[in-house]
Amino acid sequence: MKRVLSILFFASLTLVAGAQINELPRCTPEEQGVPSKALIELFDSLHAMPGTDIHSMIVMRHGKVVGEFYPAPFGPEYQHTQYSSSKTLVSMAIGIAIDENRLRLDDRVATFFIEYLPETISDRLAEMTVRDLLTMTSGIKPDWAMRSRGTEWIRTFLSKEVINEPGEVFAYDSMVTYMLSAIVQKVTGMKTLDYLKEKLFTPMGINKVNWEESPEGVNTGGWGLHIQSESLAKVGQMWLQGGVWEGKQLISREWIEQMSAKQSDGGDYGYGFQTWQCAYPSAVRADGALGQYVIVVPEKDVVIVLTEASFTNGKPQRGLIWNKFLPALSDEPLPASEDYEILKKKVSSYQLELPVGKQTNDALLRKVAGKTIKVPTNRYGWKEIYLAQSFVGMMMTIVKEDGTRYTQPLGYNKWLREKIAGLPPYSINPVDWHVGLEGPFYASGAYGWEKNRFNVNIHYVNWVSSLYMVWDLSKVKKGKVTLTISNNYLKNKVETFDCTIE
Repeated sequence: MKRVLSILFFASLTLVAGAQINELPRCTPEEQGVPSKALIELFDSLHAMPGTDIHSMIVMRHGKVVGEFYPAPFGPEYQHTQYSSSKTLVSMAIGIAIDENRLRLDDRVATFFIEYLPETISDRLAEMTVRDLLTMTSGIKPDWAMRSRGTEWIRTFLSKEVINEPGEVFAYDSMVTYMLSAIVQKVTGMKTLDYLKEKLFTPMGINKVNWEESPEGVNTGGWGLHIQSESLAKVGQMWLQGGVWEGKQLISREWIEQMSAKQSDGGDYGYGFQTWQCAYPSAVRADGALGQYVIVVPEKDVVIVLTEASFTNGKPQRGLIWNKFLPALSDEPLPASEDYEILKKKVSSYQLELPVGKQTNDALLRKVAGKTIKVPTNRYGWKEIYLAQSFVGMMMTIVKEDGTRYTQPLGYNKWLREKIAGLPPYSINPVDWHVGLEGPFYASGAYGWEKNRFNVNIHYVNWVSSLYMVWDLSKVKKGKVTLTISNNYLKNKVETFDCTIE
C-alpha cells in the first residue's frame, strides 16, 4: 500500500511539474468590468446542467483571466482532447503557410497529391481548391467511417465521387480538414503540429501539446489535438488580438479576419475558414464534439475556453454566455465586491457527482475480496477484475486481455488518481488513433456501497471520457456478478456484462 501511495504522490508531482498553468495574467473580475456575481451564476448554471460534465472553463477579459473553474477530479494541469476544435488550429496553419507564400487559397487540391489521384479525374475533382476545403464545400459526401476502415485516407478521399460543384454546398466533414493537414505537410515538409510548434506554439510558450496521427503519418487535423485549457486560452487571446502575441504578428491580421468571417452557409449563422459564426454579434468559435469551445467575442474583448463531456447540442451552454453573462459586463472597472470572495470559495468546491452509497459493506466485501471476477469480451479490453479494501479506500485491479494490469484506487467522497495501462475509452475509433499521443493517461475513481451494489465512477482526467459502473452482487453466492457500464461520451449507450467470480 505504501507503494501505491508513493505512485500517486510522484504521479501528481510529474503532472504538475510539466504543467503550463498560471502563465496568463490574472486579476479580480471587477477590475475588468466583470461582476463576480455574473461568473458565479454562469459557473453554477453550467455545473448543474443535466447531461453535462464540465471539465474546465476559463474566462478572459481585456487579456486577463478573470474567472476559471475545474470541477474535481479535473484540474488545470490536464490536457484534454479537442475533437473538432482542432480544425481551427489547422486553419491557422494554412494561414501561416499562405502568409509565407507556400500556397494560395485558389490552389487546386489535386495538384498536391498527384501520386494518389485515380486514373480518371472528374472536372469537379480537378476544380476543388484549398478554399473549398476550408469552407466545407468540397462537393464530396462525408464518409465518417473512412478513418476507421482503411489506412490510405488521402487516396480514399480523392477517389470519392464529387457529387456537388466545389464551393457551392456546405457539408461538414472532418476528412476535409485532414486533407488540409496533409497539404500543410506537403508544402512545409513538416507535420501540422511541428509547423505550429515552430510558428505559433513555441513563440507563445506552449509546449505541452500533442496531436493524433493517421496511418499515413499525417496529423489528423479534423480532430485529435490534445492540449491544456490555458494553452487554448492563449490561442484564443492571440486570435482576438488579430494574430498578435506579445507584440509579434504570428499570423497575419488579414488571415485572422478571413478565417473569422462568414465564408459559407454552414450552421445557424454561417461558417468561416474552419470556424463557426455565433448568435452573439461579432462572436466566433472553435467547436468540438461533446462541447469543446474556444469562443472569441471582439465586441466585449472576451475569450472563453470550455471543455466538457455533454450530450446537449451546445446551445444551452452558449445561450448562457450570450444571454446572461455577456450582457452583464461593464465597459468600465467595477467597485470591489464581496461576491469575489464567494466566487473564490465556489471555484474551489466544485466537483463532479460522486457515486451514491456508504463507505463500507463488510458482508459483501468478504464475498468478493481477493477473488477473480472474469469479464466477458468488451470494448475496454478488460479480462479480469479484483476488488480489495485498503486504508485509502477501495482498490480495483484491472487485468487486460494483453496481460497488462493496473490498480485503480477508489476514494469515498473523494477522488483518487492513478496511471492506467494503455488507452482511455474513446467515442470514435480511427485506425491507429493512439499514434501521436504521448500519455500516460490517468484516471480518478470514487465508490459507494449501496445495498447489494458497488457503485464506481471513473473519470479519465487527461482525456475526455468517464465510466459509471454498477456492480450488482446480489447473486454472488451463485458465483455470478452483473456489471453495468454507462458513460459520458456515447449517448444512451449502456452495456451489461454477466461476469463470473472464482
